[in-house]
Amino acid sequence: MSAVTDPEPTTEPGLRAGAIGFVDALVIGLASTSPAYSLAAILGATVAIVGTAAPGVLLASFVPMFLIASAFYFLNRTDPDCGTTFSWVTRAMGPWTGWIGGWAICTTGVLVIGSLADVAARFGLLTVGLDGAAESKWTVIAIAVGIIVVMTVVCVLGTELSAHLQNVLILAQVVSLLALAVVALWKVAAGDAPRGSVDPSLSWLNPFDAGGAALTSGLLLGVFAYWGWESSVNLAEETTDSDTTPGRAAVLSTVLLLLTYLSVAFAVVAFAGPGFLADNADEEEKVFAVIAGDVMDGWDWVVLLAVATSALASTQTTILPASRTSLSMARRGAFPSALRRIHPRWQTPDVSTWAVGALAIVWYVGANLISENALFDSLTALALMIAFYYALTGVACAVFYRRLLLRDVRTFLLVGVGPLIGAALLTWLLIESVIDQADPANSYTGAAWFGLGPPLVIGIGFMLLGVVLMVLWRLRGPATFWEERPRAAGRDALGKIVPASERGGA
Repeated sequence: MSAVTDPEPTTEPGLRAGAIGFVDALVIGLASTSPAYSLAAILGATVAIVGTAAPGVLLASFVPMFLIASAFYFLNRTDPDCGTTFSWVTRAMGPWTGWIGGWAICTTGVLVIGSLADVAARFGLLTVGLDGAAESKWTVIAIAVGIIVVMTVVCVLGTELSAHLQNVLILAQVVSLLALAVVALWKVAAGDAPRGSVDPSLSWLNPFDAGGAALTSGLLLGVFAYWGWESSVNLAEETTDSDTTPGRAAVLSTVLLLLTYLSVAFAVVAFAGPGFLADNADEEEKVFAVIAGDVMDGWDWVVLLAVATSALASTQTTILPASRTSLSMARRGAFPSALRRIHPRWQTPDVSTWAVGALAIVWYVGANLISENALFDSLTALALMIAFYYALTGVACAVFYRRLLLRDVRTFLLVGVGPLIGAALLTWLLIESVIDQADPANSYTGAAWFGLGPPLVIGIGFMLLGVVLMVLWRLRGPATFWEERPRAAGRDALGKIVPASERGGA
């Protein structure tokens, strides 16, 4: 395949290089997954599906995430572009595939930001004892919209400010989760846990105890719990040592998430017992609040605060990758040129950031007007797009480095085989997710849209909208991006090509 040169560098303002370091990037990667909220949202449902094998399912879900994180690391080594999947897939597989990969990232952000702000609003009210206000739909919506606006402003004002805020929020989450895990396990060991508690066992780490169909459903929930760690790579152009630091932060964040999830899962399942969790799985994160009250003896506000800060942090960090992807696409001529604007003072993509925030508000309010369950169904639809663009990135890594895979064993395993296995696992989960979501009975609403489950209709609908917009942009937009051709890594691979911040656009 022939290669093309990157656009000529321009003198227009760029993102602030070196704005954050390794620790900041690591924190942003962790915060983007919203660990406290993710555990609260999926743990009960996971136990209902797989029983005490829930820790094992979280362990199994880690495998494809780690393998795809390896792909992010090596692709970032060659191309530290804030567009991540969009830029890398375009290089390896061409502009059409790259465009739809970028669209998937932007879409996941728009779908989930409002839901995260909603959780932050509700659990914030519960933390301060305003339970009645937390049950008021319009009070929560008003606060959630305010949160999205504030977090968008923070993102516009600078990456350093975003990183400093995340350092505080992630500390609150980790301390609270560890306190919950330690106290819960201590009470189980001391015999002070409620009736129904069980002694933890290493056998819980075996995911295959769950069985075939249950394991698949549990893995889908696990993928959602880990999603978001790559946000640190979206900030590559604003990170010190942009070709190595973001990738290392992404890989390490998946490992730290695994340790956090396993410790809390063991503690909660042992303390509450699989029966209680399964019987109350439909309450989702609310059951976490109940358990917190039993474990912390009057200090349950600590865990409620952790869930609130977790969702608050993730609201902000989810804006970052969507806005940076939009910037990267606009810079290459794949999106409208207005989205490539960099604020001259704050050195952030202000137009892209505000666009993401505004669209997230529109979707959140609109989904709520349909029904609260429609909002939950949009979250379920995320599994489709997450699995899609993660798998696409894994394939792109092997394709781009295909000429170098036999250079040595390390390259063959970490750059080729590993990402492909991760992509294959996620593709299998994607197919299983489509089959599962085709049944309307598996949705929150329980209603059928066009004979299918609402989550599947939402997921397919957004992807089809992306295809339509892509074709229209190909017909009416600048031709430079669409003339790019797939290329393979050369002998100088794993070194930078052209710093993305110095590239021009069409």
